[in-house]
Amino acid sequence: MHNQFGLILVVISCSLALPQQRRNGISITSGGGGGGGGGGGGGGGPESTATIVKQDHQINPDGSYSFAYETSNGIQASESSPDGAAATGEFSYTAPEGDKIQLTYVADQDGFQPQGAHLPVEPPVPEHVIKALEDIRANPPKDPDFNPAFLESVIARLRPLQG
Repeated sequence: MHNQFGLILVVISCSLALPQQRRNGISITSGGGGGGGGGGGGGGGPESTATIVKQDHQINPDGSYSFAYETSNGIQASESSPDGAAATGEFSYTAPEGDKIQLTYVADQDGFQPQGAHLPVEPPVPEHVIKALEDIRANPPKDPDFNPAFLESVIARLRPLQG
């Protein structure tokens, strides 16, 4: 499943980074289709005339890969994976309000883990929630689907957020 996730990211990123052609003064991707993604699409502003100014990618037989691209309107993205299953990456762009958005991420067996100053922060976890989870850990249910390792990971993630 992780190999598929990495492959999907590579395909999407590469298709977004296709070289562009100009027809009648309108910039289009060589894959056809118009508009919508990447923060502004298709409205005739600077986004509609953005071109790829830098692009690099490498896909290796062992599943490892890397890619990077930059557009003329300031969008930058890069990602790499040592094994095709886990990946690290980053991207940045300017939001319509003019704010610079920068995001770094890890995508691995623990899921997609983004970090960026623009992302919301989890609220503090009330003490009684941690206590309830610890009570469940001390007296686990007899349910065969109960996963003590998952409960342990939830407690470990929430404890630093304790209010």
